Amino acid sequence: MFDRPGIEARPPRRGIYPTAAELGLDPERIMPHGHSIAKIPIAELAARGADPDGDLILVSAMTPTPAGEGKTTVTIGLGDALRKLDRRAMICLREPSLGPYFGIKGGGTGAGRSQLAPAEAINLHFVGDMGAVGMATNLLAAMIDNHIQHGNELAIDPRRIVLRRVIDLNDRALRDIFVGLGGVVNGVPRRDGFDITPASEIMAVLCLCRDAEDLGRRLSAMVVAFTYRGAPIYARDLKAVGAMQVLLSDAINPNLVRTLEGTPAFVHAGPFANIAHGCNSALATRLALKLSDYVVTEAGFGTDLGAEKFFHIKCRLTGLQPRAAVIVATARAIAYHGGFTPRGGLGNLAKHIENIRLFGLAPVVAINRFADDKPSDLRRISKFCDRLGVEAAVADNHAKGGAGAVALAEAVLRSIKANRRRKLRFLYRLSDPLQTKIVKVARAVYGASGVEFDRDAETDLELLAKHGYDTLPVCIAKTNKSLSDDPAKRGRPRDFTITVNRLRVSAGAGFVVVICGNIMTMPGLPKTPAAERIKIAPGGKVTGLA
Repeated sequence: MFDRPGIEARPPRRGIYPTAAELGLDPERIMPHGHSIAKIPIAELAARGADPDGDLILVSAMTPTPAGEGKTTVTIGLGDALRKLDRRAMICLREPSLGPYFGIKGGGTGAGRSQLAPAEAINLHFVGDMGAVGMATNLLAAMIDNHIQHGNELAIDPRRIVLRRVIDLNDRALRDIFVGLGGVVNGVPRRDGFDITPASEIMAVLCLCRDAEDLGRRLSAMVVAFTYRGAPIYARDLKAVGAMQVLLSDAINPNLVRTLEGTPAFVHAGPFANIAHGCNSALATRLALKLSDYVVTEAGFGTDLGAEKFFHIKCRLTGLQPRAAVIVATARAIAYHGGFTPRGGLGNLAKHIENIRLFGLAPVVAINRFADDKPSDLRRISKFCDRLGVEAAVADNHAKGGAGAVALAEAVLRSIKANRRRKLRFLYRLSDPLQTKIVKVARAVYGASGVEFDRDAETDLELLAKHGYDTLPVCIAKTNKSLSDDPAKRGRPRDFTITVNRLRVSAGAGFVVVICGNIMTMPGLPKTPAAERIKIAPGGKVTGLA
């Protein structure tokens, strides 16, 4: 049915049941979605609570180009390569969003010979998790407006409703809207807007909850609005939690698929890293660690975004302890960020290496090879890493599959063995004031000289401290195109300041979102969106899918 250019992406010739059995899962207990996908009940995690954990490997990257640097492809290739070395390995990835898929970035299932299967199904509606998150969010939003319509006993200030509706598409027309127009029967008029589903708090809650009970507690704790007197209104105040739990009762279960080479993979939940915390669900990661000896996962964009949040939020809140970290670098990213200079592309890579070391880990650099790369450029990157005392390996898995990433896998195994006693360290204490947390991340991870807080941000800081939310970790939302908050500053910028515009609490998720720069929680489509290429021919054949 599907026509993909280049490498033919067919799933292995077997259903999902043998994959489940290979992991020690009872095929009678899994919940199949067709032949190649199954949900795994979270009861399997509780049943394995006493089992030892495998080793967790994080894949991050240097600052990417607009096209991305193949971080997901490397993650998949590394998992396949570990299996070629006779290691029991699994992969944990985020669920792709339709926003980038129909926009510019393409799918989130890898490329070439390092892909998840069935790629098209995963990239499109998959198993409905995104829809469930959207429905739960929009139900809560509807109940807020309904409460105001019918007397507003909670004294909700319509001007201070912080929960926004969501949709899993890029649609700039929905960023700033008015609802309740058209007379009394249509509700109370107020200003509102939409976020993209991966930016929603319920997505973050789903990613960080420990079990079904914890999901309920986190949903209950969500701050959705404030009263006229400035008191927070919670989701539980609207009696919405039970219905939201029902909508999410299937979505909480991780989704099992596999790579083209048969490596098992969990694809579950999918927050963006520039506007959210950028990691797959903790439930999927924790279960994978019980089912395998090595788990390869990724965090969105570069170390300044995804990796920092992976450590400070996901690991801190769930107790996960990564044993190795991989930084994906490419010759084209080096060129894009100013070439082979200390303040250009090499300087950018060096900063990301420093960032991983800040957290107490010894990184491995994966030089993701593209077909048109000059061998001399790849050697220059390798020699540069060697001068920094970092092992680097060329990853050629796009063309060769797992066999092309064996050298990388061997380097990662050596790193795990040599650094097993290393412990993850954090850059700030939870007891630090919010301002201090933000400044520490900006100075240490971004390389900023300082942080400026707008008047609105200062007001937000006071409000959050008043209600006791200053003890939470921070989730800094900034551009993915630069180490700074200015997308035009490529390479390794110096002597810059980070500007904080607003802060908002995600009390259910357990962090404070810090908005820096012109960050849109509802992206727009490019001039020529990828959706224009997608066609369905007579007979049902689909072409143009990324």
